[in-house]
Amino acid sequence: MDDNHLGEFLRARRAGLRPEDVGMASYGVRRVAGLRREEVAVLAGVNADYYTRLEQGRERHPSSQVLDALGRALRLDADARAHLYRLAGAPPSDQPRAHIAERVSPALRQLMNGYANTPAFVMSRNLDVLAANALADALYAPFTPADNLARMTFLDPAGRHFYTDWDRAAQATVANLRQAAGFDPDNPRLRELVDTLTEHSAEFTRLWKAHSVRGKTQDAKHLLHPEVGPLTLTYQSFDVRDAPGQQLVIYHAEPGSPSVQALDLLGSLQATRRQAGFGSHSQ
Repeated sequence: MDDNHLGEFLRARRAGLRPEDVGMASYGVRRVAGLRREEVAVLAGVNADYYTRLEQGRERHPSSQVLDALGRALRLDADARAHLYRLAGAPPSDQPRAHIAERVSPALRQLMNGYANTPAFVMSRNLDVLAANALADALYAPFTPADNLARMTFLDPAGRHFYTDWDRAAQATVANLRQAAGFDPDNPRLRELVDTLTEHSAEFTRLWKAHSVRGKTQDAKHLLHPEVGPLTLTYQSFDVRDAPGQQLVIYHAEPGSPSVQALDLLGSLQATRRQAGFGSHSQ
């Protein structure tokens, strides 16, 4: 059985493109559908013989730069590009080429707003809170502002009271940031955040030097909200497929528990404040 999966993928994607699809003029009689090997090599800026060896399986470990170039030449979308990296046995290069402000799609905002009875928010790898539903806004109301989970934990005075197991929350937060540094160590936002935290928090500096790494997947949170008291919540986090690096985080309280009642009360207080605010503007 032929195990040249990388070569098969390249041939199939090449066959699915026409010269006009990539802005090239067509010439000569084409014996097969799609682009010629030489044309893909030109588009990718690689040697034609080297590209031929990739398709034939005689070269199986192209560099990340070559994979990026092939992805562009073959017009691969994000999923196909990640698949190309996996076939080549290379770590996916999903860091953005330019560091731009992250935005949450309107569809995802609408989805979060549909969770009326549970807090939900979207965060970046750097733990910036990019968007939140009404109940998440109410949950994090003790922080001014509720902008970044690391800053909130280490630099906002509310953090020590809000997280009843502050040491555990602090360790997890720093481990999350260490993972972010592995994905994009040159990210200016991350460097700025780490510099600020290091300057103002000895606890952060100590934990940062430990180099613990942990992704945000699921866990329990023990919180103390100044308006509704203790909360025990679990959370699940989900990767946002069309925005690599973003995660949707959804909190959940055990059915029938005091935390459910506390969340209901928090939601009622938030709704009352909003109605009062709308009323004052309408007068």
